[in-house]
Parts: sequence; structure tokens; C-alpha cells
Amino acid sequence: MDVTSKSLAQQPFSRLVGRSPVFLTCISQLPAIASSDAAVLLEGETGTGKELVARAIHYLSKRAAFPFVALNCGSLPDTLIEAELFGHERGAFTDAHCARQGLVAQAEGGTLLLDEIDTLPPKAQVGILRLVQDKSYRALGAITERQANIRILTATNTSLLKLAEAGIFRIDLYYRLCVFSIHLPPLRERVEDIPMLAEHFLKKHLPADRQLMVLSEQAQEELLQREWRGNVRELENAIIRGIHLCMGTTINPSDLRLPSRASDPATAAHVDPAKLRDFRSMKRSVIEHFERDYLARLMSEHNGNISAAARTARKERRDLGRLLKKYDFKPTEFQRRT
Repeated sequence: MDVTSKSLAQQPFSRLVGRSPVFLTCISQLPAIASSDAAVLLEGETGTGKELVARAIHYLSKRAAFPFVALNCGSLPDTLIEAELFGHERGAFTDAHCARQGLVAQAEGGTLLLDEIDTLPPKAQVGILRLVQDKSYRALGAITERQANIRILTATNTSLLKLAEAGIFRIDLYYRLCVFSIHLPPLRERVEDIPMLAEHFLKKHLPADRQLMVLSEQAQEELLQREWRGNVRELENAIIRGIHLCMGTTINPSDLRLPSRASDPATAAHVDPAKLRDFRSMKRSVIEHFERDYLARLMSEHNGNISAAARTARKERRDLGRLLKKYDFKPTEFQRRT
């Protein structure tokens, strides 16, 4: 682990691995940001480690002894977001048979991370604006407001400013949330970190009863040639597959179960015309590659949770399960181990 702060390196939840200049520039500011109590907006593509950085900020701060609570705003229906965040009183709505604390109350004294903040519905945005501005909130069905002693961190894999300028996200809330702004670089911009990350994941996920494993030169070269649209999370999933599918102690490219680069949509425009096949088989090949790649990224994003993945894909859980079976994807392959 290469970080610029010893205190950061000593924290159990801040496993920030890398030594590339763009990465070190990004994390070098974390101790200073952690010393403040202002809101932080974390932006970066899926799988770049936004929650990891959020935890680092929390455990470097004066709030480290108190809870770190995270909510993926895109994982809940619009009708449940406010109740989940702010809690509710008995009888506030149908089936509210007893009062319940929300995540804001559960994070008291600590840090609340709102991931996928861009998916927050308009009504909930108003509640968050009040929470950030006045540190006050009201549980559903409650008469009086309550005070919150928390720090708010938010994360998104899109440009929140562009959404605000387009009127999709409240512009006043945007400026409240980005007192500090951190952009996490995609893995393709820190290729020199890939060998270190691969080694880190090998040590992290190797079962205690297995012999020490290494990546073959061919496997290492394959990792360096990848685009990694799923970023560090996609790389970690590949190493996990390699560990469990390898029959010896040397992981080869075939053990990583990576999709063929030849059929990657990103390189489709550069296909040699001489290699074109008939329309039907080419169409089937492209569709199969898209499905395999989409499913891998979808399941990685949702940590192997089929129900959450089905909601994002807007598919029935049973239909998604059939697709996963078609490509021999097992949900456990995508579960991140802590």
C-alpha cells in the first residue's frame, strides 16, 4: 500500500493501493479534507473505490469512533427513501405499526454516505437540503424537527453539475454538497497500479488453506492490456475468479475468465473486414458479448445481489437469473470479501 499519510495507511478501512501520480494526487488531500466537517462530493466511474475513500475520510476524522452509515440511493423505491433516511413515527403510513429510526439517526455523531446521490427523487432532495443546511430533519409523521450531528458525504458515477444545470438535480443542493470535491481516476488512467492491485487482491482473497499463488507472465500482460470499464472492482472480480478456477499455483489468462477483447464493442469499429462473418452470426456474437459484459458489470455493481441488479436492469428477477445461468455466472463470484 502506497499512501502519502502514515495515519491513513494504518486505518483498517482505507486499503488504498497504488503509486501512480494521478492516484497519489487524489488521495494526498484526504487528511486535510478529513480535518474539516464540511460536505464532500465523490465523483468517479463505477468501481473506482468511492466508498473506500469515503471510509478513509471518516476514519481519519474526529468522528472515527462513531458510526459510518452508507445508503445506495438507487437501491430503494422513491416511496421508501425518506422513511429510510429520516425514520417514521407509528401510524405515519400503512404498515407503520411502530416508530423506526432512520439512517440519519443511526449515523449520529458519525458519517452518512449517500451513494448514487444523482438518483435521489426531488422530494427527498428537499429533505437533504434542509439536513445539510440546518442539520435538521423531520421523521415521517413527526410534528417536531430533530437535530442531527453528522457529516454528509455523497458519491456519484456521473457529473452532478451537468444534471443540476439540466434541471434534473437541485442546483442549490449541488453547491451544498460539493464544498470539497474528489474525482477518482479510472483504472485506465493508472495502468501502472494494476500489478500492485492484482497482488493485493491475490493476498486478500487467497483462502487460508491454499498455497501461495502467482500470476503467469501471460496473465499479467493480459491484465495490462484490458480497458477495465468496471475499474478496480472488475479487476478484483477477475482475480477472485482466477484464485478459485486455477487448478495449480500459477494463474493463467484462461483462469481469469475475461471476455474476449476481439469482440469488445469498444474495438468493434476496428474489426478487420476480412474477418467478418455472415450477418446473423456476427449479430449473435455481438449480442452475446454485450450480455456477458453487461451482466458482469451489473452484478459487480450490486455485489452479487440478484434482486438489486434486477431492479437496475428493469428485468424480472427470474429472467435475470436465466441470463446469469446462460453464461454460467454465479452471484458469489461478484461478492466483495472484506
